[in-house]
Amino acid sequence: MVFPSRTATAGGGRGEAVRAASGSDGTAEEPLHVASRLHAVNRFELKYLVPVEEAAEIRDELAGRMDQDLHSPVGGYGVWSLYYDTPQPRFYWEKIEGLKFCRKLRLRHYGDLDAVTDESPVCVEIKQRVNRVTQKRRITPPYGVARQLCDERQMVDHSPRDSAFVQEVLELVVRLNLQPTAITGYQREDLVGRDADTGLRVTFDRRIQGRDRDFHFGIATPENRFTIPPHMSLMEIKVNERTPHWITDLAARRNLNLVRISKYVQPVEAFWPAPRSVFHVNEADYPPPTPTHERPVRHDAPSKAGAQ
Repeated sequence: MVFPSRTATAGGGRGEAVRAASGSDGTAEEPLHVASRLHAVNRFELKYLVPVEEAAEIRDELAGRMDQDLHSPVGGYGVWSLYYDTPQPRFYWEKIEGLKFCRKLRLRHYGDLDAVTDESPVCVEIKQRVNRVTQKRRITPPYGVARQLCDERQMVDHSPRDSAFVQEVLELVVRLNLQPTAITGYQREDLVGRDADTGLRVTFDRRIQGRDRDFHFGIATPENRFTIPPHMSLMEIKVNERTPHWITDLAARRNLNLVRISKYVQPVEAFWPAPRSVFHVNEADYPPPTPTHERPVRHDAPSKAGAQ
């Protein structure tokens, strides 16, 4: 992966015109084809970094007005995403430079990775932002088929309704020379709105980690590293149109501050010689909590065999 300087990339500005008009070899590049919005889900997202203990308190408070997602077991579930980018990397620059239109291609698996096979369902997903609106379009093929499409760059069998999306993915990976760039993973708990708030969703992500190698989901012992301090949880409020007033009241009462965080930007800036952007989480700004007291040591208590 190559990280040119901002000056070289921007060409005297923010770089949007340079990358939109030129390919990696400097030749003229056609605008990216965008599939129809048949699969699109439009969302507004508000993000907060909160200590894990406080996140549990907020979750319990929200449970009085929201329901646990039927697909979210007690303790949450694993979410793993493999992101693709160009060698430059184009999608990273588009994100940190705040372009009004930016996108990401990723494979996503829900659940544990130790049971992943070529038959396991995964999502091939394009996540894009248009101004402040987030859109997601996806299909859910078996993992082996998804890798054939994104890694081997081959057309795969698909239903007629998915044709535009599959063609868009194949065009992206071939024309932009997309390649696996980073994997992220975390444990997620979901709450969904009820009654008048049916479009509301609140997620709590903890133990956010990632890696820049071993891009197969089925790696037995991957070398992951925390990209956000493990004592912090990322709380995301996701709405279709408006944020309920009682949610904003809760955030104000708890003095929660909005943050700009990208789970893709985090591993790129953690593992590659990338510039520190406004999306970067500085660990010094989120020191671990100081213990208020320590449990007294009982010297007369027998130790357990094999205790660590």
